[in-house]
Amino acid sequence: FHTATMQSHIRALAVAALACAAVTRAVVRPAMASARPMTTRSATVPRSRVAMVNTLERNAVTAAATAAIRAAEAATGDVRAPDSGKTYVSLNATNNVVDEEGLPEAYDARLIEAYWKKQGSALQSRWTEFLGIAVPFITRTATLTLSGGVAALEREAGSLARDARQNMEKLGPTYVKLGQMMSVRPDVLPDAALAELAILQDSVKPFDSAVAFEVIEKELGRPVDEVFSKITPEPIAAASLAQVYRATLREDGREVAVKVQRPDVLSTVSKDLYVLRRAAEVYQNLMGMLAPQQRTDYVALLNEWAIGFYTELDFKNEAMNQQRLAENLERENVQGVLVPEIVFATRRLLVSEWIDGTKLSDCPPEELSELIAIGQEAFLVQLLQFGIFHADPHPGNLMKLPEGRADGKKLALLDFGLVASIEQSDRDTMVSALIHLANKDYASLVEDFVLLDILPADTNRATVIPLMDKALTPYIQGGGAQRYADEVRRTYGIDDTVSGTAGGFQQITGDMLTVLNEVPFAIPPYFALLARAIITLEGIALTGNPDYALVLEAYPFVARKLLSDDRPGVQKALQEALYGSGGKGVPNARRFASLLNSALGIVERSGGGAVDLDRVPEDGVEAGEALAYVFSNGAASLRELLGGEAETAGDLILRQTLRRAVVTLDARARSLVPPLPFLRDAVPSPLDVPGPLLLPQLAADGSAAPSSLRSGIVTPREVVDALAPPLDRTEEIYLLSLADLAKETLGPDAAAVVNGDAASTDPLAALRLLVNVAEAQTGALPGTPAAAGLDALRRVAYGIPPDPRALFRGRAPAPAQPTHIAQDGHAMASSASTDPNTAQNALADMSRALAALDVEQRVNLNASTRKLVDAALRKAYERLEPLVA
Repeated sequence: FHTATMQSHIRALAVAALACAAVTRAVVRPAMASARPMTTRSATVPRSRVAMVNTLERNAVTAAATAAIRAAEAATGDVRAPDSGKTYVSLNATNNVVDEEGLPEAYDARLIEAYWKKQGSALQSRWTEFLGIAVPFITRTATLTLSGGVAALEREAGSLARDARQNMEKLGPTYVKLGQMMSVRPDVLPDAALAELAILQDSVKPFDSAVAFEVIEKELGRPVDEVFSKITPEPIAAASLAQVYRATLREDGREVAVKVQRPDVLSTVSKDLYVLRRAAEVYQNLMGMLAPQQRTDYVALLNEWAIGFYTELDFKNEAMNQQRLAENLERENVQGVLVPEIVFATRRLLVSEWIDGTKLSDCPPEELSELIAIGQEAFLVQLLQFGIFHADPHPGNLMKLPEGRADGKKLALLDFGLVASIEQSDRDTMVSALIHLANKDYASLVEDFVLLDILPADTNRATVIPLMDKALTPYIQGGGAQRYADEVRRTYGIDDTVSGTAGGFQQITGDMLTVLNEVPFAIPPYFALLARAIITLEGIALTGNPDYALVLEAYPFVARKLLSDDRPGVQKALQEALYGSGGKGVPNARRFASLLNSALGIVERSGGGAVDLDRVPEDGVEAGEALAYVFSNGAASLRELLGGEAETAGDLILRQTLRRAVVTLDARARSLVPPLPFLRDAVPSPLDVPGPLLLPQLAADGSAAPSSLRSGIVTPREVVDALAPPLDRTEEIYLLSLADLAKETLGPDAAAVVNGDAASTDPLAALRLLVNVAEAQTGALPGTPAAAGLDALRRVAYGIPPDPRALFRGRAPAPAQPTHIAQDGHAMASSASTDPNTAQNALADMSRALAALDVEQRVNLNASTRKLVDAALRKAYERLEPLVA
C-alpha cells in the first residue's frame, strides 16, 4: 500500500516539478514578452510564430514530465543512509555515541540506517507529509507558469513567496535552511520573495524556554545559576536548529552566548535527509534518461550536503571547527575578522564569547562593500590557503562590529556548525582554474576541470571550449543571475524581434543538446558545500554592489597566492601566466607587471570584463612598492621562478660577453704585430699560449677550499671554450629576447650589455650604463668631488670634450648632457634611449626602491643574490674541473 501510494505521489510531484522547468525560459521569455512583428521588404512575420514557440515549449515540458514519471517509477527501492565513506565535511570522527533515542550524535551511516529500520513506516509518513505540503505549491506554480509565463509568476510573487516560507516553516529545520540560502539571492528572486524568505534568517519561532533550561542544566551537569550569574529568561534569537540566550559567567563576569539545540531536531533532520535522498534518486534516474552522457552523481551531492547538515547538530564538532579556523586566520594575519572564543561545548550546548554587532542582513547596502571585502579575504584564506572553510556564511552568521574597537576588528564570523575541507591538490588546481577563468584561457581551464574530476580526460576539447566561452564569459563580468541572462541573450542574438528570439532560442537549444549528449561533465560531491558557501557570499555582495563580479574580486588574492606558493601545480600556473601558453621562453615584462599590480589590488580588465594580462594599468603601483613586494615573504614563489631565470640569463650573458670580448682582444693583439709575413706567422695568438690553471676544491656547502688546489697546463682558448661554451640556436633566441626586455625597461645600453655588444661593437655601452647606475645610486650634488668624478666619466662615456672651465678656473664642470659626438662629427642623442632621461629615471626609481627596502626584504634580496653568485661559481667550477682532472 505504501509503495503504491508513494508512486502515485511521486508521479504527481514529477509532473508538477517538470512543468516548473518552463520557468527556465527566463532567458528567452523576456524577449518574447516584448516581441513585435518584424517588417521585411515584402511582408510582416506573423505573431503565430510566437504561438508556435509556446506550443513547442509546452510539448517539451510534457515530454520531460513523462520521463520524470518513468524515473520516479525506477526510484522505489529502499532508502539508504547517505554514505560518509569519502566526505569533505570536517567531522569529529572520535564521537560515535548514540543518544537516548538511539541516533548517533556524530554522523554514522551504519548507525542511522540501523535506527530507522526499527521505526516501521516513519520514513514513509514523513515522505507523505512532505508531498502533502509541497505538491499543492508546486502545482500552483506550474499552473501559473503554463498559463501566464513569467509575467504571471511576477504578479503573484508576494503570495507565492509567503506560501513558500510558511511551507518551509511547517516542514521544519531542513527546509528552513534551504530557504535561508535562497534569501540572499537578489539576482535570482524578486524583492517580495527575498523579503519573505529573510524572515527565516532570524524570525524562526522559538521553543519553550523551560525546555531549553532543562537541556542547559542536563548538558552542564549542574544548576544554571551555579554557572551563570545572569541569563536572559527568553532567547535573544531563534534559528532553525537552536536558540541563543545571553548570559554572564559567574566565574569571571564575561558576557557569553548560550546556544541550546532544539528538542527532537536530530530525529526530524535525520528523516528529512532520507526524504531528500529519495528526491535525489528520482532526479538521478531522470537525468539518466534525458542526458545519459552526464556523469554527475546527484545522490552523492545530496549525501555530502546531508552529512554536513547532520554534522551541524554536533555542537562539540562546531567548537572544534571554530577554534581551528580562528587559529588559522590568526596565523595568516587576516585583518579585521573576529571569531568568538569558545568557553564550553557539548553536543547540544555551546557557550562562547558574546559579540555585540549588527547582522549583515540589517546593514544598508552602502556599508556592505568594505565588510564584503574583509569577508571575501577571510573566505579565500580558509579555502585556498588552509583548505578548511566556513560553508554556511549566510547574513545571520556575519556580523558588523561596532566602530572604533581597540583590536581593529570589523566583521565577526559566527556559527561554525558546517565546515568543509578541500585537499591540497584540489586547492592548487582551483588557484590555477581561477587564473585561467579570469583570463578567459578556456583551453587551460579544460585541463583544470579534468584534474578536478568535472570533465573526463578524453573530453573533446574542440566541442567544449566554445561552449565554455558562451557559458562562462557572461559570468566573469558579474552582476548576478539577471545580468548573466542579459549577457546570454546578447551572445545568442536574442533581441525584441520574433526572428531574433526564435533564432537565439534555436542556438541555445542546440548548445544545450550538445552539452547533454556530447559533454560528459560531472559535479564533484565537494561542490555541494563549496557552491552553498559561494552562492551565499555572492548573494550578500550583490546586495551591496549590483555589479559585483566574484571571479574578478577574488583575482588579487589568487594572484598573491600564485606569487607566494612554491607547490608544483601553482608554479606551473605562474609560469603560464608569465610566459604565455606553454609556460616557456622569456618572462613577458608586461605580464609580470600586470600580475604584480593584480597582487597589489589593481586589476586591468579587458573590454569583455576579463583580466587583461598583457596590459599594465595606467595607474599601476610605483617601482618601490613593486620591488618591496617581490622581496617580501609573500612572493617566495615568484622569487624562486625569477631566480631560476636570473641564473640562466646570467650564464648566457657571461658566456656571450666573454666569447665576444676574447675575440675582440685577440683581434686587437694581432693587429699590434708588425705586418711582416714571417713575423705574423711566427707569433702565436695569445689564446694559444699554454699556462697553469689552479682550481680550488669545492666544499660540501659549495664554497671554495683554497687548501686543496688542483692544477693543469691549459691554453686560454681551452679555458674560454670550457667556461663559456658557444650558445646554441635556442640560447641565442633566448638571449635576444632578454636583450629586448632590457631595452624596453632600461634602454639600449642595457640591451648592449646583455647581448654582448658592449664587449665588441659598443664598448662604451657598459660605461654609460655604469654612469647612470652610479648617478642613480649617489645622487651627488653639483659642485662636489663626486659630481665632478661622475661628470668626467659621463664625458668619456658619451665622447664629450672636457670642460675648459674645469681646467683653467678650478670650477666644477658644467654637467655633461647625455649626447656624444659620432665619428662623422654630428651630435647624436644618447644611445641610452630615444628619450635620454628614460634609462636614468628607471635606474633612479630602482635605486630609491632598493634603498626603501625594510629588514625582511633586504634579507630576502641578499639571500637571492647569494644564491645566484653561488650558482654561478658552482657552474664555473663544474665546467673547468675537466681541465685539471
